[in-house]
Amino acid sequence: MIDRRSVLRTSGVAAAGVLAAALPASAAVADPSRPGGTVSAADSGPTDGVTRTLLQEHPSPAEGWEAVQTLVEIPVHKESGRHSHPGVEVGYIVRGEVLMAFDDRPPLRLRTGDPFFIPSGVIHNARNIGRVTTMMLSTYMVDETKPLVTTY
Repeated sequence: MIDRRSVLRTSGVAAAGVLAAALPASAAVADPSRPGGTVSAADSGPTDGVTRTLLQEHPSPAEGWEAVQTLVEIPVHKESGRHSHPGVEVGYIVRGEVLMAFDDRPPLRLRTGDPFFIPSGVIHNARNIGRVTTMMLSTYMVDETKPLVTTY
């Protein structure tokens, strides 16, 4: 589970990715299936390099709820990982292209400029299927007593 404080800490992962990209080619592992033929240590897992930057957090007029807004960045060929939220997510694809998979409904292909809505508790996963790092603006109305993200 990820709480709101760790959302801020995960933004440091982006800096680690930049450092890995600056390493000499000899520090990377050969991978002929990928453009450029190499994969850095930051590319080892499906969610590596994904960042969630907390933009704002405010109490809701409804007692026990709060509004949280994040900027989610998903590198090419990476994914958010299966997760849910304790409230609704209203989002917008600022840049890129994702396949949003759900446990209980057909997937959605979302591109730059597309909005999306995810009901409370729905398990989902956003996978970058485009050619650039995807940027998603996500706003949540969530139960303030629960973690913002629960992973599966």
